[in-house]
Amino acid sequence: MSATVEKLKELKIIPVIVIDRAEDIIPLGHVLAENGLPAAEITLRSEAAIEAIRLLRNSQPDMLIGAGTVLNGEMAKQAMEAGASFIVSPGFNPNTVKACQELGIEIIPGVNNPSTIEAALEMGLTMLKFFPAEPSGGVKMLKAMAAPYVGVQFMPTGGVSPENIHNYLALPEVVGCGGSWMVDRKLINEGKWDELAQLVREAVQSVAA
Repeated sequence: MSATVEKLKELKIIPVIVIDRAEDIIPLGHVLAENGLPAAEITLRSEAAIEAIRLLRNSQPDMLIGAGTVLNGEMAKQAMEAGASFIVSPGFNPNTVKACQELGIEIIPGVNNPSTIEAALEMGLTMLKFFPAEPSGGVKMLKAMAAPYVGVQFMPTGGVSPENIHNYLALPEVVGCGGSWMVDRKLINEGKWDELAQLVREAVQSVAA
């Protein structure tokens, strides 16, 4: 089991963050670390993302930091150089996987059907993202889909919420879930750090219960 998977298993949630201003990641990083969730998947959906990864790595050197929405090898390289320790992609792209393997950085690619699971296994991957989780059939789909693939672990992301996260975490194949409700983009942009801290604390307490 990789260090990334071990940490994810411990935390049970990884915050999936869209950041519009790179400098906002510093107070957000403090909010996460100080309230029991020292992890972040910063999605490369904004121009600020790479710089945000760099700033977060500098300010929180021990935090589990990944780059999400990585679509090709060049994006993976930029994220790794900025300080990301793992890569997450929305789908399974063999070229992106190969690039990450050549770079020596772990990748958790997205899958939502048996064919992509088998393609991932063919490339030596056993830690996968189930995405988009809820639109793809949710817990029922994941339970049925995972059954033939002993040893494959999943990180459901996409539609995971306080209302359904326990159902996902109850599956033995699920290491942890990706979620964004505790890192609401609007609250980040408004600098509402106390509200975000409360959401993070509630999320941590919920999965610990």
